[in-house]
Formats: sequence, C-alpha cells, structure tokens
Amino acid sequence: MACTNCSTGSKTGGAPQGCQNKGTCGTDSCNKLTVFDWLANMSLPSGQEVFDCVEVRFKNGRKEFFRNTEKLTLIIGDIVATEASPGHDVGIVTLVGELVRVQMKKKGVNPTSADVPKVYRKASQKDIDIWADVQKKEEPMKVKAREIAIQLQLQMKISDIEFQGDGSKATFYYTAEDRVDFRQLIKEYAQAFKTRIEMKQVGFRQEAARLGGIGSCGRELCCSTWLTDFRSVNTTAARYQQLSLNPQKLAGQCGKLKCCLNYELDTYMDALKDFPDFDTKIETERGIAYCQKQDIFKGLMWFAYADNIANWHVIHIDQVKEIVAENKQRKRISSLEDFALEIVAEPKQDFNNAMGQESLTRFDQPKRKKNNNKKRRPNKIVKNDPKK
Repeated sequence: MACTNCSTGSKTGGAPQGCQNKGTCGTDSCNKLTVFDWLANMSLPSGQEVFDCVEVRFKNGRKEFFRNTEKLTLIIGDIVATEASPGHDVGIVTLVGELVRVQMKKKGVNPTSADVPKVYRKASQKDIDIWADVQKKEEPMKVKAREIAIQLQLQMKISDIEFQGDGSKATFYYTAEDRVDFRQLIKEYAQAFKTRIEMKQVGFRQEAARLGGIGSCGRELCCSTWLTDFRSVNTTAARYQQLSLNPQKLAGQCGKLKCCLNYELDTYMDALKDFPDFDTKIETERGIAYCQKQDIFKGLMWFAYADNIANWHVIHIDQVKEIVAENKQRKRISSLEDFALEIVAEPKQDFNNAMGQESLTRFDQPKRKKNNNKKRRPNKIVKNDPKK
C-alpha cells in the first residue's frame, strides 16, 4: 500500500528506497493511521454531488474533518489551510469522497452538523514556509519546556509540542499521574516562548501512539500505525492464555498492558469451551488429584495428587470428561497412572555448520598485534685472521 517511490530497486540491492518525503507523500500511503481509499476508482451516480467534507492530517497522525464550503478540487496529498481558533492551521488531505462519510460515522461526528470547521483554501507558498519554520522550533522548545517544568518541581512530563500552522499557538501535550496546577507554568512558557500556550493532557497510551516506536515483536507499535481505539486490557486475558504474569513482559512502551493481549483472546475463549474447568478435581482410590496445567493446542491436562504435587500425570481431555462423569456417579478410578499418557521427549537437534562459514565468535578474542619495534640483533662481523 506504499507509493511507487518506496519500492525496492536494483540500484539499492533490493533494499527499500524510501520516498524521502518525511510524511508528505502524495498518496499518503507512508503515513501513520493511513486509510486505503477503496472507493477512489468508482464514479458517482449521475446527479449526485461529491461529499463536501474531507479528512485532514496534522502532526503525528492527528486527523480531523473539515467542510469544503468553497467547492475546492481537493485530492489526497494536497496541503490546505483550515479553520482554527484563533487563526488558521495547515494540514495534508488524507481522504476525500464518500469514504469520509463512513469515517465520520465511525468517529461519531455528525456530517450535517454546523460545528464542522471549514477549509479556507489551498495552502500558498507563504503558508507552507511559515508552517515549515515553526515545525523546526518544536524540538528545541520541547527541551526548554521540560527544563522549566523540572525547575518548578511539577510531577508531569512534556511529551510533545505541536505548533499551529500560522505559528500563533503552540499546544503542549503532557502526561501526569495526578492533577497538575500549571498556572505558573503557562506564565513561564508565555514569557520564554512569546506565543499563545495551550496545555492538553493525554493518557499514556495516547502518548505512545503520538510518539511511535518499535515493540518487542520487532514491528512498529500498533497504536501508532493502525489501531484507532484503545480497549481496556487486564490480567485476565493473560491468565486465559496461560501467560506468565511478568509485568516486564506484559507491559508495552506506554507502561500499560499490551493491546495485543486482546487479539487472540477470543480464540482462546472458544477453545476453552471444550475443556473442563481448571478447578476440576479427580477422585481416585489413591486420593484426590488437582489440575495443574492445560495445553489448549494439544488438548491435554496435567493432574497431580494432593500428597505429591511434584509428580504430574498427563491425561487427554476426553478421558478427563469420562472420569469426571464417573465421579459424579460416585465411582472412583483406581489411579491416574492407568489413564496417563507417555510424553516422548523430542530429539534434540544439533545444527552443523554445513556452509563452512566462520564462527560468529571469531571477533570475541582480539588478535595479538605484532611487535615490529623490537631491535634486531646486528650480525657479528668476523674479521679475517692474518695468521690463517
């Protein structure tokens, strides 16, 4: 779904070239939270007008809807000046046509509402120059803003700064555990930066979505690439999937539980419907046995006697159901060993160096340098003896 400039080529040895547009790609396929316009090649019925609202993207994937009251001919990738309070903002058109109506319905925005802001015009070169100049100020301003917040000893973190397109206002995004009194902070910011200041608090998940990053899976964060809604995630999802309750492994870059814990939860819940409860106990003549572990993929359960917890016995779920049915009829089995399966250990695979490559640890031991500074011993000159 990327543009043609991002494709691989023979000049780069098959590596992605990259369009080098840094978020201003004409097709908008390289940007975060991109929506593919699958209605782009379809013509409207005769007599029907094009939907008069467009979707515009601003910094870090922030998108808003605007009404095209001037009937401008807009396509994806156009830079437009939009209504803001005060002044105007500059953004990139990311979606036009009927698909905008679908997105507005998904976001809960009324397409016929009079509160939808307007698109003023296509951005002129002067608008683009001002927009580019104020974007260069954001990073050094963020460093200075954090220093001021630390000096005032405020329990907050300035995560990002976004300038309005005309440079008349700067929005400071911050995260905090508790309520923060930043009245003195705004005065310090206004005096230091000489612009209108707006503070906006965001959650930790929203902060990670704005800043982006690479997750433990090796891919970009879902919240910054395609995930638009943040559903609640709790440790119950990890328990159903029999994951280790290790906060360091279950937490994402935002410090909260990973959103991907919900992706396969429904599949695990459907698979567990065929399993007996984890609290299932089996009554035998040797004593009561309790469930210790479940394997959803292989359909196995591990049981152990109450007086010998360390010794586990593997039983298939079909046999567990039969044993439980007999226990309900007040019948006890002789022992778990009669139904236990023998787990054959998988053979250990030894990988040999078939290609004849050198060892990866060949650089671990530094090579000894040859000492060429040693003085060579001069050859002894034997004088001719005249007597001989």
